[in-house]
Amino acid sequence: MRTGILSLVVFISLFSFGQKPKSWADLPVESELAARSFPSQLRTQLGKLRDAAMSDDYAYQQLEHLTDSIGPRPSGSAQADAAAHYVADELRKLGLEVKLEPVPVRRFVRGTEAAELVEYPGQVPGTKQKVFVTALLGNSPTPEAGITADVVVVNNFDELKQLGRDKVSGKVVVFNEIYDGNKAAAGQAGAAYGEAVKYRAAGATAAASLGAVASLVRSAGDGAFRLPHTGWSADAPIPGGAVSAEDAGLIARLAAKGKVRLHLTLTTQKGPEAVGYNVVGDLKGSEHPEQVVIVSGHLDSWDVGTGAIDDGAGVAVAMETAELIHRLNLHPKRTLRVIAWMNEEMAATGRDAYVKDHAAEITNHVAAIESDLGAEHPLGFHAKMSEAAQKQLAPVQDALLPIGASLLMLVPASPETDIEPLGDKGVPALGIWQNGLKYFTYHHTPADTLDKVVPEELKENAACMVVMGYALAEMTEPLAK
Repeated sequence: MRTGILSLVVFISLFSFGQKPKSWADLPVESELAARSFPSQLRTQLGKLRDAAMSDDYAYQQLEHLTDSIGPRPSGSAQADAAAHYVADELRKLGLEVKLEPVPVRRFVRGTEAAELVEYPGQVPGTKQKVFVTALLGNSPTPEAGITADVVVVNNFDELKQLGRDKVSGKVVVFNEIYDGNKAAAGQAGAAYGEAVKYRAAGATAAASLGAVASLVRSAGDGAFRLPHTGWSADAPIPGGAVSAEDAGLIARLAAKGKVRLHLTLTTQKGPEAVGYNVVGDLKGSEHPEQVVIVSGHLDSWDVGTGAIDDGAGVAVAMETAELIHRLNLHPKRTLRVIAWMNEEMAATGRDAYVKDHAAEITNHVAAIESDLGAEHPLGFHAKMSEAAQKQLAPVQDALLPIGASLLMLVPASPETDIEPLGDKGVPALGIWQNGLKYFTYHHTPADTLDKVVPEELKENAACMVVMGYALAEMTEPLAK
């Protein structure tokens, strides 16, 4: 302990040697644009909205209904349709002009999902080992009786390529990629997920190109509770599934010792084409109604859970943004548009339909916000915008500082899926940046349920959405390009 303190003192002394203390004039100050954009009345309103959100249960009540009463909301299902109409009716109660805008969807129908190890080193005669598996969207189903084949385990695409067709053809490829929990613990859960999810997205097509008969990926998330994570995968001519992190590790360890043979059954199918709906509700601007600020989340969910963290929470806090502004009798200059996106999970056709239907007004979109990383404590926002716009929003960061959500990190691409086309067209795109400590433990699993949402943390997310949303809709000058 003494050595550590001494080293620290020496380091500080060396670092400070010859350094002049900064004067008050050298300290960071608010930009002139920020000062002009946020008059004192607006700053006061942001504080009131933040405090109102922290004492309001509206978002939790809406989320409870969406998850407990309506339940899972896969695109094309009766629940998804009921949820869209429910959200539309609730927004109309708040005085919004609401439209249900059609979105082409296609439902994914699960059948039998089963896997077991039928041959492996050290096997007790007459026994097998069950493997927990779930089908991925985009896979080609097995015959009803399933398939049986030897297993080959790889950690990444490079290892698969090095094996070549001779060692892959006729086998089940298991991708044992590892989700980086250390990144998640450092507040970079999205980055960790992005590194792992590429194997879910492209693993089956890569394996099929070398003659594999099936592909299984380690679930893109934390290894916990032996839960396999479902999700989207590019269409492949072979069956594709995800196994729990624990089972991927088991298969890898056994394969390192000798031959492993697996029996797999995934009898899924794609349902017929159908129509879903984006819910689009406008709180018309008092001075510039043609200018639009979006607050949003996606309404559809996977069928295995009830879609509480992915992404009922995002929809609920977007709804509460309108509810708080209505309750405090505020009238923003620009139109605040609440959107509950449809079909984010299975093809993102909701966002494509929106961009097509609203093509003529895209240039009037001031900004778009989406929440799609659950409902854990928010750190602030990820944003695709200019540095000048980032500095301009310093008063918003100040308003969110009391709840520990004042970070505003610039990112090169849209932080969320549904607003990505808008971001690509130059619309500033923001995503609420939750700490994500547990999000990828539960998302896309049967455990995505209401009990995973902490009410106080949901209130913090609502505070972030309403403070940023109202600020963008009310500030005297639009965001700098």
